[in-house]
Amino acid sequence: AYCKMAKEFFAENNVEYTEHDVSKDNTKAEEMIEKTGQMGVPVIIVDEEIVIGFDKQKLSRLLGV
Repeated sequence: AYCKMAKEFFAENNVEYTEHDVSKDNTKAEEMIEKTGQMGVPVIIVDEEIVIGFDKQKLSRLLGV
């Protein structure tokens, strides 16, 4: 549900992003675990700032929308 909310938020605000399906991409899954120490999704990275889950206020601030 949070992944869908994030995608809708990005679409509404015309934010371009790259999606990686960590359930199918072991390399990206390992990278996610290495960067965050956990396996919860979505993990959203904005200019090296890591957002775990869908935090609309934080994403709005980071993206300036």
